Amino acid sequence: MEADLSHSAEMDIAVEQCRTFIHPAAIVDARAQIGDGVTIGPWCSVGPDVVIEDGVRLISHVVVDGVTRLGAGSIYYPFTTIGMAPQDLKYGGEATRCEVGARTVVRENVTIHRGTQKGGAMTSIGSDCLIMANAHVAHDCRIGNGVIIVNNVVMGGHVEIGDHARVMGSAALHQFVRIGRGALVGGVCGVEADVIPYGSVLGNRARLVGMHWIWLKRNGVASDEMQRLRRAFRTLYPRGGDRGVVFADRLAQVRAEFGAEPKVQDILNFIDAPSHRGLVRVARPGSMTADTEGA
Repeated sequence: MEADLSHSAEMDIAVEQCRTFIHPAAIVDARAQIGDGVTIGPWCSVGPDVVIEDGVRLISHVVVDGVTRLGAGSIYYPFTTIGMAPQDLKYGGEATRCEVGARTVVRENVTIHRGTQKGGAMTSIGSDCLIMANAHVAHDCRIGNGVIIVNNVVMGGHVEIGDHARVMGSAALHQFVRIGRGALVGGVCGVEADVIPYGSVLGNRARLVGMHWIWLKRNGVASDEMQRLRRAFRTLYPRGGDRGVVFADRLAQVRAEFGAEPKVQDILNFIDAPSHRGLVRVARPGSMTADTEGA
């Protein structure tokens, strides 16, 4: 009998975890697809073309519109809007999309707009991201996995952010800018060009000041690999200027000497890829702290 009671209790817990709760004050279109274990709090609004996967939480006052998918276990805090029409005068109401990955957390007052037909018709945010309060993710942005976007960050359309990048508070990313994997963008930083993978940029107008060493250390990069990566970076961006060697020649030297290193290859592939904006320039000697080891 005790075994039967225990089994019954386990079954009750499993049923409870699968139960979806929709607050009476929420407005959820009957055509929306709602998974198991979803919580939709008071004053939320969910449109007809929305798919909400298992375990999603809309805490309160969240608006989800358009052809939008919210990944399993993601959480949305009050006054966020996901999948609303883009702020693009060329947008004519086309059925474009917005997707947010599993376990991503979106804090208060964040706005995430759906894509445009010209920009690939998709705005996407990966899994395990943290988008902090008051950030704006514009139309056709592509954000990778494990990215952290800090408070008040704004980005123009078509921005691409690689996996595990960090964008600090009140940074502004110009449209079509690419932020490489594992890169760090400093706070209150205007980014008008592409940031290489694992690079670190600072300044009112972003300048490359070094590599994101702390992130590399925390992610298990061995000391000998770090040294080779540092030498490759200093070959590409030498202290005190280029000493008369053009960037293309320095790039060829890095390719020849360090191209077998996986993370150097990430940087080379990023530089080789098509770009609308070019690369962020290196800081002038003495104008900023080089080789920053910021978070």
